[in-house]
Amino acid sequence: MSLLLVGLNHETAPVSVRERVSFAPEQLPEGLRAACTLPGISEAVILSTCNRTEIIVATGEDPACAAALGKWLEAFRALSPGELAANLYSLEGPEAMRHLVRVASGLDSLVMGEPQILGQFKTAVGEARRAGTVGSELGRTMEQVLALAKRVRTDSGIGQNPVSVAFAAVRLARHIFDDFSQTTALLIGAGEMIGLVARHLKEAGVPRLIIANRTVARAEQVAAEHGGEAIALAQIPEHLARADIVVSCTASQLPVLGKGAVEQALRVRRRKPMFMVDIAVPRDIEPQVSELRDVYLYSVDDLRQIIDDNLRAREQAAGKAEIIVAEGVEGWLRGQRGLDAVGTLRDYRSQAERLRDQELERALKSLRTGADPEEVLTQFGRNLTNKLVHGPSIELRRAGEEGRHELLDWARRLLGLGHHGDDTP
Repeated sequence: MSLLLVGLNHETAPVSVRERVSFAPEQLPEGLRAACTLPGISEAVILSTCNRTEIIVATGEDPACAAALGKWLEAFRALSPGELAANLYSLEGPEAMRHLVRVASGLDSLVMGEPQILGQFKTAVGEARRAGTVGSELGRTMEQVLALAKRVRTDSGIGQNPVSVAFAAVRLARHIFDDFSQTTALLIGAGEMIGLVARHLKEAGVPRLIIANRTVARAEQVAAEHGGEAIALAQIPEHLARADIVVSCTASQLPVLGKGAVEQALRVRRRKPMFMVDIAVPRDIEPQVSELRDVYLYSVDDLRQIIDDNLRAREQAAGKAEIIVAEGVEGWLRGQRGLDAVGTLRDYRSQAERLRDQELERALKSLRTGADPEEVLTQFGRNLTNKLVHGPSIELRRAGEEGRHELLDWARRLLGLGHHGDDTP
């Protein structure tokens, strides 16, 4: 198997591009199966988050697979040919493995060490398994990625400090509100990220939380965990004017909050400021909302400076984490090389068994005709030995004639003969 990864992330593409390429959960099965129809691709996993979309595949040795995968992504997401050329990167073999471990452990995240990505990676692998696009080869590699990512997080301490996109959003809100004790927060969505935002807001002193979600039962669950109230998405216009802080993160493919609704809320609030953070990709809040006075709207990309200010505590841990990653990738590479030998070992054993069966059948025929058993066994041993060493003897003699002493040394080690200079058969 050759490991190949093609994708884009927050470093190579702005949110306006990432949101057009991202896969909603319900789109993953179709995308995974479609990717596996490409020539040379046998298995696939798609990791799609607010900060990245990456396609990980098992291929043969076809160098054209990376370009084909990029073109397929453009076509599948209805983009123009070549539109992603400046945003895509491709990695193969050990470099792809190193990247995957860094991604899963949070080392490649917008917020270094953030914990959500490990769960998102597990989910991506699980979706691929359910879609039937992960087999033994890519599945084994994904298991190693997850195991290494857990080790990085446990042994390096990279995830010990509470720095995340959710934390950064709350930190940014402090630039608008000196005192959270009189504020109300509206959180749109009910996933893991919104749960983290709710926790950070409560810890920061925000007393009132409103959780809005398409599935009200899920909103009620999150609200109960954090002492808030639950509403449906359709009820947002009724409650928006109450919100001083709005944080949105849903899987919707279309905006859930428009400029008109915000304008109406501002009139009710008598121009009292509203702080909004849209951490969804595709975006949940229409970008035109930023044009309104008294609204401070930030996207996930706008959190970068706040995030950078909170990374210093993790920089020392990152060095140790990179050592663990390097060791893990080297171990994976050794394992892959070992797998490469499996076919050769299988063929060698089959050849030996075929020669054995041929000589055994010849010996049995001689015994059936009344030949002396001792002579038959002696001849059987002699014939089998000659056939087993015939091919290697020719090649070793040729190596000696050509002065390829390193091959002779390897042959002695391979055959368990020890080292005796440059003797040849």
